[in-house]
Amino acid sequence: MSILVTGAAGFIGFHVAQQLMERGQSVIGVDNLNDYYDPALKRARLARLEGRNGFTFRRLDVQDRESVLALAGEFPEVTEIVHLAAQAGVRYSLENPFAYVETNLLGHLTVLELARRLPRLRHFVYASSSSVYGGNKELPFSVSQRVDSPVSLYAATKRADELMTYCYAHLYRLPSTGLRFFTVYGPWGRPDMSAYIFTKAIFEGRPIRLFNNGDMRRDFTYIDDIVAGVLAAIGEPPADGAEAPHRVYNLGNHRSEPLLRFVELIEQACGRPAIREFAEMQPGDVKETFADIEAARRDLGFEPRVPIDEGIPRFVDWYRDYHRA
Repeated sequence: MSILVTGAAGFIGFHVAQQLMERGQSVIGVDNLNDYYDPALKRARLARLEGRNGFTFRRLDVQDRESVLALAGEFPEVTEIVHLAAQAGVRYSLENPFAYVETNLLGHLTVLELARRLPRLRHFVYASSSSVYGGNKELPFSVSQRVDSPVSLYAATKRADELMTYCYAHLYRLPSTGLRFFTVYGPWGRPDMSAYIFTKAIFEGRPIRLFNNGDMRRDFTYIDDIVAGVLAAIGEPPADGAEAPHRVYNLGNHRSEPLLRFVELIEQACGRPAIREFAEMQPGDVKETFADIEAARRDLGFEPRVPIDEGIPRFVDWYRDYHRA
């Protein structure tokens, strides 16, 4: 038995694959190592995975239909898929919308088709996003809320992924779980995310830009907590109910932190102040996120344990070591 992880050289995929192997699980990793951000970081993550027993890697793009579907014949022993490959980033979706349609829609559909071709598959787990809540004003965000008013194309594609997966769960009785991640940060994180951007700018003596004049709040969630939630979800496939064996959960820290406090903690960990520039809200962005995690607590035993006071110093320590800052 094996677990197939797409986006295995990505931030979350890398950590998930590591922890699965820590548990003695064989992992088949898939990634295209694209250049949305520096591929050197992806290759460095991948090198740590490839140095371990139980890891098999295939470099391919999830929208490459022929290559993805061929995995069903090559790895018929796969019992779970953790589909994390995606074109990420709210702001980049304003610059390159077609990348989101190609990867997040066509790629997601291709992996769904792979899932229904795998003879032993028990569970399809996939990444959604807190972005699906759009401009919802009711906080905290709950999975029971309507999510049909996205404010970015990225959010629209992640919501479409949820709907497509529900359809496949209904049609093919494919047990599926969607996970709405809330602002994930931590060691080996993405360079386009705020923790990385701010830390890099502080060490380089460049200004950081704070949108909405810094008046924003985020449910910052440490990577170890996210991975614990993903692994818990893998082991709890939904029962085949009347409509469809499909569920969606929020995975967040259940704390909405002021952006300026987040910056202050990075300054403290770096040992130097940031040069702050204040700007207006960007199109597609939202002022606040806050996860209601009661459903994940109830069904998955999910309980985040790392507040930003602990997580930010850990991230900065990793950044110093990786970049020799």
